[in-house]
Amino acid sequence: MRIVLIGASGTLGSAVRKELATQHEIITAGRKDADVQVDISSPESIRNMYQSIGQVDAVVSTAGRTFFGPLTELTPENNEITILNKLKGQINLVLLGIDYVQDKGSFTLTTGIIMDSPIIGGASSAIAGGAIRAFTQSAAIELPRGIRINNVSPNVLVESMEQYGPYFPGFEPVPASRAALAYRKSVEGAQTGQTYTVY
Repeated sequence: MRIVLIGASGTLGSAVRKELATQHEIITAGRKDADVQVDISSPESIRNMYQSIGQVDAVVSTAGRTFFGPLTELTPENNEITILNKLKGQINLVLLGIDYVQDKGSFTLTTGIIMDSPIIGGASSAIAGGAIRAFTQSAAIELPRGIRINNVSPNVLVESMEQYGPYFPGFEPVPASRAALAYRKSVEGAQTGQTYTVY
């Protein structure tokens, strides 16, 4: 398959790339260190990405900036960071990418465990995750030409504990390589409208 992977340079994205690259052609996309530059907060940038890449069999997103911080610091401006990137950015990858995905191709988006298991400082990210899950379920029954859509909801990653560990007391982190398997399941499998939770 020909797959565009958005966010391939991140911790999770790098693991997903390693997992999928064994059997597929991977085109990386992101703000930097990628085959194609894209800022998913900008619909025009997403359009330009698809136009430069052309037809693909699958779109995988591990991208999406979020605001982490106490609810008392969750101003409309800070929340907009999450809304523009993790939420609208990923949804726009689907809305603007339908015509570029081959028949029976797929989209795989990223949500996260905190939409189901709240943490202090994670309200903004949880909002985006829950909305993406709802979008996945709804889009699955309307996407044309047999195109599938799923989302992966990983636990906090082992590799990210140094940075995010204080936000996740009592959580058992998972290796990024294990989370990457869920993306492979979404890309190579037959299910649609699913949330693959990686505990």
